[in-house]
Amino acid sequence: MAGHAIAVYGATGHTAQFVRRELERRGCSIVLIARQPPGEAQRESTQWRRAQCDAPDALDHALEGASSVINCAGPFADTAPALAEAALRRGIHYLDITAEQRSVRQTLATYHDEARARGVVIVPAMAFYGGLADLLATAACSAMRSVESIEIGVALDYWHPTRGTRSTGERNTARRLIVSGGRLEPLPSPAPTGNWSFPEPFGKQPVSSVPLSEIILISKHIAAARIRSFMNDAPLGDLGNSQTPPPTAQDASGRSSQRFFVDVVARGDRGAVRIAASGRDIYAVSAPLVVEACLQILQHPPRQGGTYAPGEIFDPKSFLGALSSDLKVTRPSAASVSGIL
Repeated sequence: MAGHAIAVYGATGHTAQFVRRELERRGCSIVLIARQPPGEAQRESTQWRRAQCDAPDALDHALEGASSVINCAGPFADTAPALAEAALRRGIHYLDITAEQRSVRQTLATYHDEARARGVVIVPAMAFYGGLADLLATAACSAMRSVESIEIGVALDYWHPTRGTRSTGERNTARRLIVSGGRLEPLPSPAPTGNWSFPEPFGKQPVSSVPLSEIILISKHIAAARIRSFMNDAPLGDLGNSQTPPPTAQDASGRSSQRFFVDVVARGDRGAVRIAASGRDIYAVSAPLVVEACLQILQHPPRQGGTYAPGEIFDPKSFLGALSSDLKVTRPSAASVSGIL
């Protein structure tokens, strides 16, 4: 993208490699920032910068010349405050790909006023977990004047977690939140379970409530009485097994063979509406999501800076349509059932 350089923090990580390739595919100028010295092959191919999160001066120097920064380094409870504050000091936009509810809440609440004053846009969780479900929910609720409930079902055929996912899980011990009675409330213990009827090849699956960053994003701008999210149990078993290997590339793009399906059912004054998205590799698909968001902010920034959920500043239909090569999105349609059974 002419005239803009986009910084990628945590650039040696698994998802960051997809973000870098997507930026290159889109013709963007890239600033790659690592917390640790990059490998020899990386140093030879690209000019790298290095900065730790506990070194503000080094972060400011690493972000020099960038118009925005995409934070790919978890755990985000540790990295997001430092990167968001550095972005504000530099007057550049900030996005990240966290699934951590606590990090999203902190980012949205802490930096809104300063971001507005500086004309900076901050969007956390612009990824498979978080941003995708928020955009789908926004599309489903677009014709509703009042929203009763939003239910999200995620199906994965398997989940081989990255080292970053493992590290974040160990660090992220905060109680998970859902929306109940129109307010954020702790997830009941034990977590609700049930069955969800996904399309083939998944079919009817046992699911458990696993609320992630999408709950915080959706609740920021859609006043629903209830918002819940569920995941099928098989990938949760993979995640809980310390012997499950990391993702394995199945083609030259680096994508794994993992398949996903995200199903959103919204109920309100216009009845029930269902919309869904499917694709391959939850880590890889986060790259076009966050890169498209970054480029739209640079090309068509909101009237005011601030902290935003994706559904607040992007038109979901056109945004998801721009990702047609990475996501298959169904049109919103009337739903006869409400997701969880």
